[in-house]
Amino acid sequence: MKKTILSGNEAVARGAYEAGCTYAVGYPGTPSTEIIEAISTEYLNDIYCHWATNEKVATEMAFGASIGGARAITTMKAQGMNVATDPIFVMAYQGVTGGVVILCADDPGCHSSQNEQDDRYYAKHAKILMLEPSDSQECKDFTKEAFEISERFDIPILVRTTTRVSHSKSIVELYDRDSFKLEKYERIFGKFSNMPNHVNANHRKLEENLSLAKKFSNNCKYNIVENNAGSRIGIIANGISYQYSREVFGDTASYLKIGLSYPLPDKLIVDFAKDYETIYVVEENDPYLEEYVKSLGVNCIGKDRIPTCGELNPSIIREALTGELHESYTASFDAPNRPPVFCAGCPHKGFYFALGKHRDQYVCYADVGCYAMGYNPPLNGYDAISVMGASFSAGNGLSRALQQQGDKRKVIAAIGDSTFFHSGITGLVDIVKTNANVVVAVLDNRTTAMTGHQLHPGNDSNLMGDDIKAVDIVRVAIGVGIKEENIRVIDPINQEDMHKTLDEAYEVDDAFLIVAKHPCALIKSVVKENANKYCEVDPDKCVGCKSCIKLVCPSISFINNKAVITDKNACTACGLCVQQCKFNAISKVGE
Repeated sequence: MKKTILSGNEAVARGAYEAGCTYAVGYPGTPSTEIIEAISTEYLNDIYCHWATNEKVATEMAFGASIGGARAITTMKAQGMNVATDPIFVMAYQGVTGGVVILCADDPGCHSSQNEQDDRYYAKHAKILMLEPSDSQECKDFTKEAFEISERFDIPILVRTTTRVSHSKSIVELYDRDSFKLEKYERIFGKFSNMPNHVNANHRKLEENLSLAKKFSNNCKYNIVENNAGSRIGIIANGISYQYSREVFGDTASYLKIGLSYPLPDKLIVDFAKDYETIYVVEENDPYLEEYVKSLGVNCIGKDRIPTCGELNPSIIREALTGELHESYTASFDAPNRPPVFCAGCPHKGFYFALGKHRDQYVCYADVGCYAMGYNPPLNGYDAISVMGASFSAGNGLSRALQQQGDKRKVIAAIGDSTFFHSGITGLVDIVKTNANVVVAVLDNRTTAMTGHQLHPGNDSNLMGDDIKAVDIVRVAIGVGIKEENIRVIDPINQEDMHKTLDEAYEVDDAFLIVAKHPCALIKSVVKENANKYCEVDPDKCVGCKSCIKLVCPSISFINNKAVITDKNACTACGLCVQQCKFNAISKVGE
């Protein structure tokens, strides 16, 4: 045994390795991304690793590996569970061969998500088991044991983390890899069938296994009672909320830390609660634990005092449960608002900057990715955004509604290349099948940029280092019915081409595809290529019109009524500012 410091995500990867897992597949999404990345960099010799097209595909791949006898893990962020649930609900009925771990990382506070959904309810709804670690050591231990628990009860298991658990670092004890032997595949009649004559039997088997799991939960070593002599307060908490509660109350309270949170330990909760005058249930977001505790007849205090929205922290818990305000430093000035902006050289900026000058022609429905940052002034790039893949399908419906109102504006649906493969293609099919007069724009920057440059089907390699054939976006579009004469592949940095193409697309009474193709400025090979390239401003020619500032480029500042390239290291000499300046005051250096 040795010790090291790991993030929660790195510890999950280590837990999968130590458990003898041989198959890991996921879809990138903060705060879960680093799990597959850690496996691909540290354990690739022992674990097959892959970035799937989306979370549903990833889950199905893991399930297939399990049927074949492998221990498999699939990873995703909170919203990815919505995509993955179709197979998960059926997997619960069918059971496993090798253990199946579904790692879902929730995001209280919406640091990088479009909602604060609490995925604990999915475990109850789908009838799968669930573990919730509270630190990196537990991330490793829970993941490692999750495979065994899954196999013991013949049920997939959800390991649910949150942003703070995923990204915080703490000391972890490391052990050698278990010598798990893959079971030889054999056809088991009825087990992996969802035909009606097998479903009822599989459902009964699932309920029997859940009853056994309930007994296990009441004695599980991960549901821990900490009794402190003389305490009158009992706190029931899970995950990071347990750590916060310990920080606030210390030894003045006793604790029931819930690690196995589905099925919940009914007898353990009742026995714990009867020993204390006051019971607090501390948890982030929804009252998942509180509802169950109250259903057992236990009088407790929870969401009537503790906020439902946002992350918790020790100060919030202290004020909510004790009324004490924690002393904190207050700045004597207000910090300026700093919304996220596109990186210097980002091609999405070129797309939205051009589109902004065509808003009399277009209503834009955008999608989930870096390009979501185009919403704010001064770009004002799009009108609506919701979930991955919705730009095409929701844009289709929006287009029809505008036509019914006599609105002459066309809908342009903007989606990234990775999101196109994730969930855009089906929406594109319906654009064709409904004769929708929609302009579909794929912002192809050659990577899954927002989560850290993960590979996607449009790339020509995979995590295993294999050379593969990249899926061609244009050929896919032609295959589903987009007319070849209605397809344009352009560089969005070239503003003249952008304006010409947007005008041309507006005049076409049919589905029209724009592939705005330019690599992300932060791809390593692109950074190397752009080294020593930058733009500079001639102060004698600059008239202080601020037109270049409208690009919201982090490399451009305005000092003493003049534009200045203040960060030449970040500047990529993309040339957007050169095109924008009417006075020829900006030029490229190093080309």
